[in-house]
Amino acid sequence: MSADTDWGPVTGWGRTAPTAARLVRPRTYEEAAVAVRACGARGTVARGLGRAYGDAAQNAGGAVLDMTGLDRIHAIDVEGGTVLCDAGVSLHRLMEVLLPLGWFVPVTPGTRYVTVGGAIGADIHGKNHHVSGSFSRHVLSLELLTADGQVRTVVPGTPLFAATAGGMGLTGVILTATVRLHPVESSYMSVDTERATDLDDLMARLTADDHRYRYSVAWIDLLARGAATGRAVLTRGDHAPLDALPRRARRAPLAFRTAQLPAAPAYVPEGLLTRTTVGLFNELWFRKAPRARTTRLQRIPSFFHPLDGVPHWNRIYGRGGFVQYQFAVGYGQEETLRRIVRRISERRCPSFLAVLKRFGDADAGWLSFPVPGWTLALDIPAGLPGLGAFLDELDEEVAAAGGRVYLAKDSRLRPELLAPMYPRLADFRALRAELDPRGVFVSDLSRRLDL
Repeated sequence: MSADTDWGPVTGWGRTAPTAARLVRPRTYEEAAVAVRACGARGTVARGLGRAYGDAAQNAGGAVLDMTGLDRIHAIDVEGGTVLCDAGVSLHRLMEVLLPLGWFVPVTPGTRYVTVGGAIGADIHGKNHHVSGSFSRHVLSLELLTADGQVRTVVPGTPLFAATAGGMGLTGVILTATVRLHPVESSYMSVDTERATDLDDLMARLTADDHRYRYSVAWIDLLARGAATGRAVLTRGDHAPLDALPRRARRAPLAFRTAQLPAAPAYVPEGLLTRTTVGLFNELWFRKAPRARTTRLQRIPSFFHPLDGVPHWNRIYGRGGFVQYQFAVGYGQEETLRRIVRRISERRCPSFLAVLKRFGDADAGWLSFPVPGWTLALDIPAGLPGLGAFLDELDEEVAAAGGRVYLAKDSRLRPELLAPMYPRLADFRALRAELDPRGVFVSDLSRRLDL
């Protein structure tokens, strides 16, 4: 039996550059292998739930493997805290199954609607990188379908693992993974919130106290100027223990409950997110945040994934879509961070989804994004005049400081800046050339950046 197939447009979550591809939906490992062998001259790339913001899971004129049909959870070790599952299983599904058993995923980004395969391919990070590192740090083994049709068991400490973790799906198709989990006593978070008056105040608070929290993130107002430049709302927390819950919540402490608002409409007028509207939102958001509040209980979805409560929230940017720009610079490069924040503020970029975090130790992936230091992520409407040239200038500042941009969110980086940002790029290219000499695994991202 062959996999379902049709042609259609494919785009990233930012909706900026759709391209047409042959969509193949395997339901078995055998169908995935057949699809790889029959991919044609334009190659193929695996795709999960489409939450990469740019063109990493697109393949113009070629094939795209929709892996969401491979979504079985094969085994859970409740005592040891591991799960073996297909690559198409979402983090949402893992939470549904694992939380009632007292376990949580080791790392989650700002959405739970990503697959395990995508989490490894992008080597995702979350609010706990300073403590727990990236997702790949918790992967004990994976099965990888390579260009020669073999299924290889790949483990940490090997070159193939280092190339696959953060390799954006270009070493093969991840079929299964065994992941180490984090123990929890409840599905609640104990959360501390405080305001920071400017960027220096924010960085000082993060540096002084982040070691006390498993999770830490700051929403930053990138439209504030003058003395308030970089003002922020800092939110930090940890999983609430059972004895911290009110009596009523203790009846079902591990219940996983989500709430959902109406979906964003299919059509949103252009120009909704202007400097004026975003500036008003930012002012209200900053002022409504408490100056300081401790040990507030929040459910896991509210703390980690507030935007998941609004289906298709990416539509609010209109048909033109948006660019998510995320970069990291190392400790000791704080002046670069200050300068970039000032430049964004002075240019009045209308970003209301902007976050600053601290990264801990880097992980093994050759193209894994996090480096010890600071990372800033922001969403910007793609139609903002002069945006491309402005972001090119920021790229150059980041590269000059030894920093990098996140490939899972990129849609426009110039290829000549990739090597300065990722020192192991030559190793990645060499292993790819050896493993996949015919170029079976390819994407719009890999063509654009000559990966």
